[in-house]
Amino acid sequence: MIRNLRALAIFAKTVDHGSFRLAAKHLQLSPSVVSHHISQLEEQLGVALLYRSTRKLSLTREGERLIGAARAMVKAAEDGINTALDNAAELSGELHVTAPAVLAQSPIADQIALFVKSYPKVRLSIDYSDHSRDVIADGIDVAIRMGWLRDSSLKARKLYDVERILIASRSYLQAMPTPESPKDIEAWDWLDLTPVPLKPIFRSASKQRVVLSPTPRLSANNASALYQLSLRGAGLVALPRYLAESDLSSGVMQIVLPEWQLESIGVYALRPHTQSRLGLAAEFVKTLAQRR
Repeated sequence: MIRNLRALAIFAKTVDHGSFRLAAKHLQLSPSVVSHHISQLEEQLGVALLYRSTRKLSLTREGERLIGAARAMVKAAEDGINTALDNAAELSGELHVTAPAVLAQSPIADQIALFVKSYPKVRLSIDYSDHSRDVIADGIDVAIRMGWLRDSSLKARKLYDVERILIASRSYLQAMPTPESPKDIEAWDWLDLTPVPLKPIFRSASKQRVVLSPTPRLSANNASALYQLSLRGAGLVALPRYLAESDLSSGVMQIVLPEWQLESIGVYALRPHTQSRLGLAAEFVKTLAQRR
């Protein structure tokens, strides 16, 4: 049945364009494929639909009887597609999202606000938590995750990378010897953000790579809480730069080993595989990915 509908659509477009070549160009097919579909349709119906000549095509009596229905079918399909596209601009409904708490203060908030303003009929519910929710069991439409993505049964799209820095309070650093390389700080007091594995990777300007395996003195599942502890002299913490901008400017917090770059961390949007490529969740992820 579906093959017949495709052949009917090709038949209608061929008649409207007056030749296999022009119809093929419009349909982005080869002329031989267009001719093949029409020949198959004629064979199945047991009648000739077109008179073929080197100069033009013309309808047989049977073709004239069929062309009206074929054109009506094509128009109905095109009208339906256009209606679906128009409705996409009027997205409505409820969208459930989960994201790490640390992203509540990040520039991604600009894109979330843009989505809300672009689709006033959408109700967005966001759970900012560093506890990893079960997307399927909890009915989550989109899960935003930070880290190095493991194999997953979910559809994943990388949104961007977050620049991380290793920081500590000025008071803490004043009490420690001046480090010359990452290995010098491996035994210092590290604060660990539990959702992200504590395995710092550093690169120098000369592309030298150093991987540390420190033992954390303190672990917590909230980045803002860890930052406050580091601010009070509890130790080193690797966090997104935007969390510390104001305190870095004032000198209260300082970057440890500024000549070494800490490996950035990815931000991903995860969705169930059963979701459509269209709709609320897909449009939300598309908006997030527009971040610059």
